[in-house]
Amino acid sequence: MAKRRTLKGNIKLACGELFSECVAVSLYHNINVENATAMLQSIIKTQNDFVSRISHVQKGMKAKDFFKDLKNGFSAQVTEIIDQINNSH
Repeated sequence: MAKRRTLKGNIKLACGELFSECVAVSLYHNINVENATAMLQSIIKTQNDFVSRISHVQKGMKAKDFFKDLKNGFSAQVTEIIDQINNSH
């Protein structure tokens, strides 16, 4: 269980950093409030989605493969959010 707890903590930490960066960009670069709100909601949704998936390994799938897929999916989602933040200003 310690590995799952660590993984949840890492996801929350990464999403917290993304959230902070998005708020900073929205304040200092005067981006549209609706765009900033959409990005913040996307970050929160991503965090909730991936943290909740950690506790429920898919049936018929090896745990190792599930967590590898989970990490790859999270990495892809974070990259997409970072691109949105970079393109907003």
